[in-house]
Amino acid sequence: MKDLLIIGFVWPEPNSTAAGTRMLQLIELFQSEDYEITFVCAASKTTNTFNLEKLNIKTFEIELNDSSFDVFLKSLNPSIILFDRFLTEEQFGWRVSETCPNALRILDSEDLHFLRSARKEALKQHKELSLDLLMNDTTKRELASIYRCDVTLIISKFEFKLLKKTFKIDTSLLHYIPFLQNNISLETIDSFPTFQNRKHFMTIGNFRHEPNWNAVLYLKKDIWPLIKQQLPDAKILIYGAYATEKAHQLQNIKEGFMIKGWAKSSEDVFKNARICLAPLLFGAGLKGKLIESMQFGTPSVTTSIGAESMHHKLPWNGFIENNPKDFAKSAVTLYTNEKMWRRAQINGLEIIDTYYSKEKYSKQLLKKVKNLQLNLKDHRLQNFIGAVLTHHTLKSTKYLSKWIEEKNSH
Repeated sequence: MKDLLIIGFVWPEPNSTAAGTRMLQLIELFQSEDYEITFVCAASKTTNTFNLEKLNIKTFEIELNDSSFDVFLKSLNPSIILFDRFLTEEQFGWRVSETCPNALRILDSEDLHFLRSARKEALKQHKELSLDLLMNDTTKRELASIYRCDVTLIISKFEFKLLKKTFKIDTSLLHYIPFLQNNISLETIDSFPTFQNRKHFMTIGNFRHEPNWNAVLYLKKDIWPLIKQQLPDAKILIYGAYATEKAHQLQNIKEGFMIKGWAKSSEDVFKNARICLAPLLFGAGLKGKLIESMQFGTPSVTTSIGAESMHHKLPWNGFIENNPKDFAKSAVTLYTNEKMWRRAQINGLEIIDTYYSKEKYSKQLLKKVKNLQLNLKDHRLQNFIGAVLTHHTLKSTKYLSKWIEEKNSH
């Protein structure tokens, strides 16, 4: 039986978030192996929600703290259950382990939420990231979810190393799988608009995502004025889903600081811009905007946080700078130097082809899944901490959830 149930934290929005793109890549991967996929979610759909039915995926809306999900699980009886982020594992994991004990449990972390949270606090306190900051409540919850699952998908090598070295999690419980990209040829890059046919700077990112909003404010206050001094005719076009009134108030036509909001086609946005700016001061995982920047031949300037685990030992497709003055200087240099810009384009192509091979990483994950299914009993016997945490969850979260359900029924 090849049935996969995905429990989504939100409905996928590939045109709004990198997490939505990631989810569709995983769906495509399992469909290529003839899995029957069902996607369920307790969140509300939005106008940006991807139509999963187009991919012949069954979808159902589910309720939190409601035993109707147990009935649904029992009737579906999937062989694999994938939790979208640790929050869904917290909400539904105990029901899964109780109703479908023999199903393989996969956690897709998207990125490590606790790392993003710790970096946000470090920025707020003007401190370096430390174990003290990393040891927050979100860390304990997220690590508990990792232990309760049979395998967790990790998108970043930095995060893989952090879990292995700092938190001593056995690598049998982790699997590295970055964004899955098709190789890009030089001919493809050459078919894109040229240096001369592109103009202005751009950035993109869901405004609800705190690191993106913080980066927009950083651009506005500290970086863009320095660029504008040297390039008075340039504009920065800022795209992203869920731009609030507060975001639109940042627009200043005279300064060329333009809040554009949701982009119907991110590909068009990237191909028409000369440079992508991504001055991220905190965050985690891999950055979807920077993958697209390489994919569509748009050199970028970002920070160490932005480029983390994205290029390994290969040269970046632009510049990595960590203070406003250097960031602005590099942005201007890249914008005005066609030879350097072209070299950066080719660097991006080499990064994608070397570190994001769809074929290579798809095969590795499918092999991991197959081996786990064949040896699930032995695998779980080696994960004693996971068994303890699952037992505890069944005794605590289960009865809290049942109490909430009973309370809601009155």
